Amino acid sequence: MNAKAHILIVDDEANTLASLARAFRLAGHEATVCDNAARALELAQAQPFDLILSDVVMPKRDGLALLEDLKSAGVAAPVVMMSGQAHIEMAVRATRLGALDFLEKPLTTEKLLVTVENALKLTRLEAENRELRTRVGKHTLVWSGETMRRVMAQIERVAASEARICIYGETGTGKELVARTLHEKSGRAGGPFVTLNCAAVPAELIESELFGHEKGSFTGAVQRHTGKFEQAHRGTLFLDEIGDMPTAMQAKLLRVLEEGEVERIGADKPTGVDVRVVVATHRNLEQLVESGGFRRDLYHRVVVFPVELPPLRARTEDLPALVEHFGRQVSAQNGWKPVPFTADAIAALKEYAWPGNIRELRNIVERLLLLAEGAVDVESVRMALPALRGSAKATAGGVGEETGPLAQRVLAFERAAVLAELERHGRNITQTARALGLERSHFYKKCQQVGIDLQSLPERA
Repeated sequence: MNAKAHILIVDDEANTLASLARAFRLAGHEATVCDNAARALELAQAQPFDLILSDVVMPKRDGLALLEDLKSAGVAAPVVMMSGQAHIEMAVRATRLGALDFLEKPLTTEKLLVTVENALKLTRLEAENRELRTRVGKHTLVWSGETMRRVMAQIERVAASEARICIYGETGTGKELVARTLHEKSGRAGGPFVTLNCAAVPAELIESELFGHEKGSFTGAVQRHTGKFEQAHRGTLFLDEIGDMPTAMQAKLLRVLEEGEVERIGADKPTGVDVRVVVATHRNLEQLVESGGFRRDLYHRVVVFPVELPPLRARTEDLPALVEHFGRQVSAQNGWKPVPFTADAIAALKEYAWPGNIRELRNIVERLLLLAEGAVDVESVRMALPALRGSAKATAGGVGEETGPLAQRVLAFERAAVLAELERHGRNITQTARALGLERSHFYKKCQQVGIDLQSLPERA
């Protein structure tokens, strides 16, 4: 066996415990021994084991009762039963109770190690399948309404082509998911999908990230680095927040798109690359072109086909499906039982403006499930979203008549006032804080208190 495993051995015979423990240790595993069911249950609950090997016939509480106790206690380790008094009925019962296998004594070392190896392989395979399902779930576009149906129709239309796509949308709307979907529906699906957030990489490092560098080409270049373009060869490169790319870098990107080759920093010749580039931004690229912040020639290269991704507040018909999807995802990741949302809770979630869009919704769903003691109801939603008011108009920034407790009305008024000042001062934090008579630090705390995510506010039109 390649991997080291920690195995719990349960048997009332000291000689059996000693011989099995020795066999496992010689094979490179760790073995813990125990001579009764009660102690075995305590050990299994106190620490994780990769496998539990238990005798059936033991005084006081036998191995089948131990198996029931382990399953009731939620112990996930696979259990293999063994007995010198085996019969068909006993093996069938053990299997029905959840035993992975049933071995008949006396055991040969070879048969024992093969059985254990198979059990560990199966456990690893199940873990890999769970991780794969989680990863697939993370990269799934969830929708049910007409708004997203139109977007998906566009994606289906252009995915198989080599056209360069620009995905427009507010922060948190799922632009990377759309790009990944385009890749998976294209002829490049078998190739790599590589991402780079242009806003997250310092200007002095973005060239190295995109094109790579040779060892010794600059201070700190201790080894050769392959850039994102070469990593994405015969696949798709997704450049998120392309509107934040430095102007000097835009010229170099344009050359790569035109020539189909990159040159690492410090290299003496270029390298050919076959890459489909998909870009995304929350900014208005046309306005950036007019103001000189984005090259016009690059704009025409990357915006061959624009896809507008709507904010969550414009597609609330998808919210029940999204809540269900995130609920399953969060529960699976944490090992929780699925918890339903009441119709009133869903209706309350639809009233919120969701400045952070899909990303904010997932965080709220996780928070609600973390605190849930039963079905998630409307009161739980209001506690998780203290800025939620009785009308969507107020949530979006207007001030109207409010209902509910005084504290909730005051919170709604404060949120509306802050949003109005932010809009009046062009989202300038310093000017907004000064207008409200607050220090910058106090202004940030106030925004957090009333449920305003400054980083997720939509760009001004």
